Amino acid sequence: TYEALIGATAAAANILHNPRLGLSLLPSSTALAGAEVELVPELARETRLREAIKSLVDRYDYILIDCPPSLGLLTLNGLVAARNGLIIPVQCEYLALEGIGQLTQTIQRVRNALFPELRIRGVVLTMFDGRTRLSVDVVNEVKRFFPGQVFQAIIPRSVRLAEAPSYGQPITEYAPESSGAYAYAALAQEMLEGDGIHIPQSQVT
Repeated sequence: TYEALIGATAAAANILHNPRLGLSLLPSSTALAGAEVELVPELARETRLREAIKSLVDRYDYILIDCPPSLGLLTLNGLVAARNGLIIPVQCEYLALEGIGQLTQTIQRVRNALFPELRIRGVVLTMFDGRTRLSVDVVNEVKRFFPGQVFQAIIPRSVRLAEAPSYGQPITEYAPESSGAYAYAALAQEMLEGDGIHIPQSQVT
């Protein structure tokens, strides 16, 4: 991703394909942190990612851009490149609520200055623990803040979800019968149905 952002190579040249999982990945490295500084003096620095992946848009059904949690230049590039909507993950924790106001302000600034078409595709509630009052309160507060924009599928706090990355596997392979796997399958199906695509849940991975 770093090389594509600074214009050293085309994004397509760095894509890794995984036929078994049916997906492709444009990976990052520690060098990407340097782009935050290197892009500052560049013209149109906020649109670098959008331009870099323009040639890839017609090759894939979906392109997911995973942004860092900070609201810096890299995240700004991700927002400007989000042609079909922004998915906002919100942990069911108190501090996550504190950042929502700042995020919505940033989204509005991006709309005003760079990308008027930017829209919120949906809000995903994660790390939900139904045993705690806090998680329930966060769910209610987020739904109040984003009326009609919160996905029905809620991702639970799960040991299996935490373990899967350390084994280099998606949750659908590491623990396909876990609550986390079922929740993410439900989220994927909900997103597909939002696009008018109907797939039996047993086939959603």
